[in-house]
Amino acid sequence: MVSSSTRAMRARRGSLTDVVISDDAGTGLPGTLKVSFFNGFRAKAELQPGRRAMFSGKVTRYGGSLGLTNPDFLLLDEDPDTPGMDPEKLAAMPIPVYPATAKLTSWSIQKVIATLLDTVDLEVLPDPLPAEVAAREKFLPVADAYRLIHAPQTAPDWQRARDRFRYQEALVLQSALARRRAQLAAEEATARRPAAEGLLTAFDRQLPFTLTAGQAAVGKTLAAELAQDSPMNRLLQGEVGSGKTIVALRAMLQVVDAGGQAALLAPTEVLAAQHFDSIRRTLGPLSRDGLLGGFGSDAVQVTLLTGSMPTAARKQAMLDAASGTAGIVIGTHALLSDNVSFYDLGLIVVDEQHRFGVEQRDVLRSKASKPPHLLVMTATPFPGPWP
Repeated sequence: MVSSSTRAMRARRGSLTDVVISDDAGTGLPGTLKVSFFNGFRAKAELQPGRRAMFSGKVTRYGGSLGLTNPDFLLLDEDPDTPGMDPEKLAAMPIPVYPATAKLTSWSIQKVIATLLDTVDLEVLPDPLPAEVAAREKFLPVADAYRLIHAPQTAPDWQRARDRFRYQEALVLQSALARRRAQLAAEEATARRPAAEGLLTAFDRQLPFTLTAGQAAVGKTLAAELAQDSPMNRLLQGEVGSGKTIVALRAMLQVVDAGGQAALLAPTEVLAAQHFDSIRRTLGPLSRDGLLGGFGSDAVQVTLLTGSMPTAARKQAMLDAASGTAGIVIGTHALLSDNVSFYDLGLIVVDEQHRFGVEQRDVLRSKASKPPHLLVMTATPFPGPWP
């Protein structure tokens, strides 16, 4: 510190402490910076000329000069947690940054972590990485990685620790996803095999356009997996207007042909209503609005269920879903209600998966007598593989 002064503020109550600091580069012309503290009682007491400290904050420009306002700081010359530490060496060491608040600073958290590192026996911690993997990748032992990520002496220290933890996190995540896929594959679902002459065939005949190569390829994959006795779990990603709804509708018709029901879960009532109108319009004469009839007829009933529907209409939609009259049920979070049930739920289509939690999706899955097939549609790119 070069100088320190405190004065009363004119525009409001309180004091302003200005501290001029220098980098003390030993050139005879050290660079200086003004640091300001509003009601900085600790700064006034501790930041006296001649003392050494490190500052953490955002440098701003005011009146043509650079400065810091209310930064956090750590005294270097009398820090009780670093006895005998050379201030020059301490200033050159990498400093871990932790999620902090105004009352709990990153440096305070660092001191707590340092205390824990001295008391905890890190050697007994289990290593999630197989020994052969750690040896092959030349990773640090897990105990050393914890020490160096929290208390690095040089930049390569925390970089080596970071590389190990990145790999470890990715491996644990991918292993968990692989385990979940294996568990899903082991579940027994009802196979929904294509019908020779059913709704899907009639729908394809009346389409006024030809499916694109991508739509046809995805449809073939979905058809094959719906015909299996293990539950399908697929993500369908594509830009708006790429034809995701057509692909999903063909999958729903295959399930209806096989005697099951399909539910389409939309995040908002507006989107649910749009899907309802679009699907009925696309089906044309294959969409039945009547209240009676089974899956064996030449049309399918499409039903809308939302929370804002009139009570009578909502009860009728719930009855259609529970009795099996409705082959395709489109709705919002109302589908997750405890009093909503299905006759034979075979396929769940979720639109914009990122708008729903895993628990909400599982609530809908639990409404089926056997694990249903699942198709998730999204226009939002996912950063990683779908489980």
